[in-house]
Amino acid sequence: MTGEMSAAMRWLTANAGRIIFLLVVAFAAWAVTRVLGRLLRKALDRTSIPSASIFVNIMRVLVWAFAVSTVLQPVFGINPTSLMTALGVGGIAVSLGLKDTIANVIGGFTMMFGNVIQPGDRVTVAGTTGVVKDITWRQTVVRERNGNEMVIPNAVMNSASLAKLDPSNECLVTVPFTAKGGGDADAIAARIVDAVQRATDERGLALPGSTPVVKFTGFSPYGIEGQVLVFAADGVLHSTVRDCAARAIAGADFLEQRAAVGA
Repeated sequence: MTGEMSAAMRWLTANAGRIIFLLVVAFAAWAVTRVLGRLLRKALDRTSIPSASIFVNIMRVLVWAFAVSTVLQPVFGINPTSLMTALGVGGIAVSLGLKDTIANVIGGFTMMFGNVIQPGDRVTVAGTTGVVKDITWRQTVVRERNGNEMVIPNAVMNSASLAKLDPSNECLVTVPFTAKGGGDADAIAARIVDAVQRATDERGLALPGSTPVVKFTGFSPYGIEGQVLVFAADGVLHSTVRDCAARAIAGADFLEQRAAVGA
């Protein structure tokens, strides 16, 4: 045991300089990534380039790659030039295996520098509708209204049909109704707006500052066809708002119910 301790102490004494150099470089790289990360986010906030973690992640990779290349020769005795040559020889095989990852990285940069989307945008892509939460080096995170976070590869985002939604359109909920023929359309609309407004406001379901809108769309054998347009608050499911609005006017005497019951 004493011999092992002595050998360990001799090794530490002989390599103390290398260990200290390694720790200093590692700490410096960590500190630089923290500082540059904050500065990069602030700089991106002042420009037209959207702020997303893809840029911070690339910066971190570059800083740590430089730190590793700095300690290779003095600490591990590895010539960086020889290592880069070896990596270059195997780069073709690696690139073939990582072609999907490379496509995702390129797709992410294409979207960011092309200002196609940025965090906070409301989009519909690949069957998913929600708000862009973040764009990383590999994928885009889209948060749906139900709280689910969908992870979509950047290559898919860059190649699939993508629709950027206006906030007012994304939160729009439509509830159809049929009013009895011969009634006063303005009075019916006013009663519907009042009932739906009170019901949605009491439960905090409507977008703050919004007012329901009634649109008459045509006629049928049962009466006047129309729609109630309600704007859902952020994070509220459309189905919840639709249910609340339908319940608010379900018992109104101006509605024609025969079509609903098949009479």
